[in-house]
Amino acid sequence: MKPGLGALLGADSTETFLTNHWPSSPFSLHGLALEPFRRIESLQSLEALLAVWQGAVQAHLPDVSDEASSVDASPSDARKLFTNRMGLLFNDVQKRIPELGDWVAALRSDLGMPAMTHGRCLVYVTPDGKGTAPHFDQNINFVLQLHGTKKWTLAPNRYVDNPTVRHTMGLPMDTELAPYALPMPTSMAAEDSIEIVLKPGSLLYVPRGYWHSTEADGEALALNFTFNQPNWADLLTAALHSRLTLSPEWRELADGVSSSDPSRREFAEERFDMLLVELVADLPNWRAAEILAATEG
Repeated sequence: MKPGLGALLGADSTETFLTNHWPSSPFSLHGLALEPFRRIESLQSLEALLAVWQGAVQAHLPDVSDEASSVDASPSDARKLFTNRMGLLFNDVQKRIPELGDWVAALRSDLGMPAMTHGRCLVYVTPDGKGTAPHFDQNINFVLQLHGTKKWTLAPNRYVDNPTVRHTMGLPMDTELAPYALPMPTSMAAEDSIEIVLKPGSLLYVPRGYWHSTEADGEALALNFTFNQPNWADLLTAALHSRLTLSPEWRELADGVSSSDPSRREFAEERFDMLLVELVADLPNWRAAEILAATEG
């Protein structure tokens, strides 16, 4: 089966997803065969994955049950921590299972996401009765439940649009998030929330910024396709950097900007003002096609 959105969802469901749900509304399917993933031996169980895993495994500590409170462990220690009822997260699984990398690339292309998009695969292995605390992510997730059952509770985010960093309820807001977000709640509003139960063969799409929490019923293993989506500001700043560094003047050392000598600091500000005046004069000549040629070419 050739990797891609159609292979994952099916033709009819792909049209429904793209028309009614992408990119901001949750979407779920159940009873999928998921054969391409079931055939991967190392995804058959926690033991199978640990047997081939090299490097650290992230274990979620019991105080928050979230990656915001976690430790890195060796594969052998991760098994012990799981026995002690700590959830495990395997990062960048596509680097160890190359066929998953093909799926990451195909899904990014089919969804029309920018070339700068960072896509990866995660595997969550969750003990019975455990899960993640309510939070939202700055990325999108396609969750494929391969083994076990997990209940997801989701709710729309009425406190911030299009967040650029994740946030877990009850923890301090990131300094990047705080300037443009409302004060965060400490629980998901029951009237807003929905529950979706994922069983083997279930798929769930979780939009960026959507509140969610999870709880496993029995040991559960899920494969996630996760994409950090560049926004318009990211595209502009990337193209701007490429364009400015063509100029020897913009490549000059930013000399004197932190100097305790007032005359040096004044000279630095004057020099910077001159460059900004030239930039402002050039901006009306910019077109979206030129920016996208720089970022997508």
